[in-house]
Amino acid sequence: MNTINKAELINQIADKTGVSKKQAEDMLMTFVHIVTETLTAGGEVTIAGFGAFMAKTRAPRMGVNPQSPNQKIQIPAVTVPKFKAGKGLKDALKQSGAAASKPTPFIA
Repeated sequence: MNTINKAELINQIADKTGVSKKQAEDMLMTFVHIVTETLTAGGEVTIAGFGAFMAKTRAPRMGVNPQSPNQKIQIPAVTVPKFKAGKGLKDALKQSGAAASKPTPFIA
């Protein structure tokens, strides 16, 4: 399993686009800022073939106090970020999953 952190993502953006690491970091931070501003304003960010970032409101509900299981507590409504994968991303993951699930032939 491969996990990419922010610094590694910046390095890959810089390498693949031919810009400096500082410029790649500025691009990434600008993207994050635009997505955050748009979601905060109630909007949605859609990237065709990749997916959509949106904000959803989770309804208030009753819960149980973990320290006192007999006690019911009211959990308030909260707005949470959500990502819905697009067709291109889903198809890419299906192909990589199919390739990973195929047994590799044994060559002696």
